[in-house]
Amino acid sequence: MLAPDPAKPVLDIDSVSIRFGGVQALAEVSLKIGEGEIVGILGPNGAGKTTLFNCVSGFYAPNSGRVRLFGEDVTEMKPEDRAQRGLGRTFQLVGLVRSFTVLENLVVAQHASVRSSGLAAIVGAPGARREERLLRERADDVLDFMGLTAFRDRRIGGLPYGTLKMVEVAAVLATDPSILMLDEPLAGASGEEGNIFCDRVEQMRTELGLSVILIEHHVPLVLRSSDYVYVLNFGALLAEGTPEQVRDNSEVAEAYMGEGASTLA
Repeated sequence: MLAPDPAKPVLDIDSVSIRFGGVQALAEVSLKIGEGEIVGILGPNGAGKTTLFNCVSGFYAPNSGRVRLFGEDVTEMKPEDRAQRGLGRTFQLVGLVRSFTVLENLVVAQHASVRSSGLAAIVGAPGARREERLLRERADDVLDFMGLTAFRDRRIGGLPYGTLKMVEVAAVLATDPSILMLDEPLAGASGEEGNIFCDRVEQMRTELGLSVILIEHHVPLVLRSSDYVYVLNFGALLAEGTPEQVRDNSEVAEAYMGEGASTLA
């Protein structure tokens, strides 16, 4: 079992700020994710959670602050360069090829690791065929891990939204990340599916050696899954601590439920 090591950060977000016109979307936000940690990011709608993910993964360039991945400053790097260094990320809106099958989507997701040229693949060179077989084998392994084998040959366009979110997580896992950033993976999922997914996140840590960062509106599931939790509100860090500390924080409860709320319990 991989024990989380907060003292060994794999991702260091240092005083990141970004402004869109007159709106301060993030203001001096700092977070650290330790090796093998599961970290939850909470906050009401508009708090800046997805904006933070976009800054970390390279889709937005912060106005100030730095992002370090395994100690390397990646603030100026493109998203694909960060992905090659082990950063995997899902999105609020599912990014899959709807005309492809589930298996085909997982194979396509691994394109960055392919060494054969496009011409070799077209003419069916032995090396290209071997790589294609290995990509499919890895895709099948990930589908089995995620409990999605039954959907292997189904086209994406006909799947329920909750299943699509799980397929997207599988597609990112197929790229063999070291850090997995999950942006609302339980959207459209039932309570039972949410509990099953929380168990699977723990498996990702223990069996795959991943560090996981989770944005999710389902507060109890985030508190159940996480070793440490950060709470954003209006683009700033409102609170941080263990799940128990965040659950009992009156400022966090007020941000979610309004004045007079004392805890999230």
